[in-house]
Amino acid sequence: MKEFDLIRRYFTPTDTLGDVSLGVGDDAALLCSPPGHELAVSVDTLVRGVHFPVDTPPEAIGHKALAVNLSDLAAMGATPRWVTLALTLDGEDAAWVEAFVRGFLTLARSHEVALVGGDTTRGPLSITVQAMGVVPAGTALRRSGARAGDAVLVTGSVGDAALALRELGRGTPDPGLRARLDRPEPRVAAGQALRGLASACIDVSDGLAQDLGHILTASGVGATLETARLPLSAAFREVQGDAVDWGLPLAGGDDYELLFTAPQAAVGPLCRTLDGLGCAASVIGRIETEPGLRILDPQGNPLSLQRGGYTHFDS
Repeated sequence: MKEFDLIRRYFTPTDTLGDVSLGVGDDAALLCSPPGHELAVSVDTLVRGVHFPVDTPPEAIGHKALAVNLSDLAAMGATPRWVTLALTLDGEDAAWVEAFVRGFLTLARSHEVALVGGDTTRGPLSITVQAMGVVPAGTALRRSGARAGDAVLVTGSVGDAALALRELGRGTPDPGLRARLDRPEPRVAAGQALRGLASACIDVSDGLAQDLGHILTASGVGATLETARLPLSAAFREVQGDAVDWGLPLAGGDDYELLFTAPQAAVGPLCRTLDGLGCAASVIGRIETEPGLRILDPQGNPLSLQRGGYTHFDS
């Protein structure tokens, strides 16, 4: 199939939103940003065998390619509006593309996001998505607002995706764990609910400890985390039993939960609001004046990690 036939068949949605003056099919898209808002922009590339296992179904790849970008916008408290997609394919497989697009656009429609442009080319399979959203001026969540005395919280549960990836090397992981790896759900509504209440925020993509470190560095503070308070799913506990490998929830990554800080007075209202959205949040630590991250095991003793999280260029 020729490139432009591919674009017309799979990547020209019929449900373009009202804030798109011109979408797929021209040299650039024309978008209408609402008055009084700032534009939030994020871009991520996913490569087969690096960001998703080689056996991942194409529909799940399409979902995840968009989800990880929407998670970045969620961490800023932004409302996603538009995306562009650059897709590098290693061959002609209409069934694969159709399933990929189905996963991508199903998630896009659930968040009222319009696909407004992109590119297709041939080469090793990789997907680059640029996501754009809007946030009322001056209200975006940042990494730099944490203050000593704030609580550290995380949405949902952590460690499932990392455990699924490890179990995949040993056989067939629990289906619930595998779903967390293949089809993360971006916490878009939760991110918007944090505006004006959270002091700092980041999404957990490369590992909770490492990502919290980004907040600590940007804010010029330190923190203590308590592993006993980490939210672990029933499936995670079933597989791990009593011998929990704390490196999975602390450094495994791919959770795409929101990790945030908030003044103590805001913790109760925030947790109640997030519960109402079906997205529970757990207090897992506190921000302190002394720089650095201190991690305590369930008995309250210092815990050291062999690595803090995922990095692309480890030697």
